[in-house]
Amino acid sequence: MPDLRLSRIPDRTPVKITISVLPNLHQALNDYAEAYRAAYGQAETVADLIPYMLQSFLESDRAFARARQKP
Repeated sequence: MPDLRLSRIPDRTPVKITISVLPNLHQALNDYAEAYRAAYGQAETVADLIPYMLQSFLESDRAFARARQKP
């Protein structure tokens, strides 16, 4: 196989996770989806927003990032 500049693309197969949330969190997520629609003029479902919300949270957690780097 030739040496390519582009490394192999990582696995992008989605993994489905099912969770249950309390009613107050459910309402907050719906409120966030409405705030997103108001801010960007495009409606997105809570289910579509959650992966990006989780990714943003994990990327902003410096203690978690340090813990992941430890051998």
